[in-house]
Amino acid sequence: MPDAMPLCPNCSSDLAYEMGALLACPMCAHEWSPSEAEAEADAEADAGVVKDAFGTPLADGDTVSIVKDLKVKGFPQSIKVGMKVRGIRLVDGFDGHNIDCKVDGFGQMQLKSSVVKKV
Repeated sequence: MPDAMPLCPNCSSDLAYEMGALLACPMCAHEWSPSEAEAEADAEADAGVVKDAFGTPLADGDTVSIVKDLKVKGFPQSIKVGMKVRGIRLVDGFDGHNIDCKVDGFGQMQLKSSVVKKV
């Protein structure tokens, strides 16, 4: 028995059929590539995972280190490369700032996961 056809990503109909290299839905006339559907499914699975600058998943309570100098508004010095931050908390922050933490010497702040690496 052949593999079951995937549901239509537009209307969730189970009547999809192959049309050359594409899949088509007779209910809504939506056409899509099977590889595109797999890529979207992978992206949805990874949507809730916060990863560091090197792709390692992060969790609440992890210790991370800074991978680039960060200028902080209102402070004469910047956060230097290699500074460790302990006990991070993952949040739904504004503008990609998804880590809530306390940085020694700077206080409470939010960081982007793209500027840290898991220790």
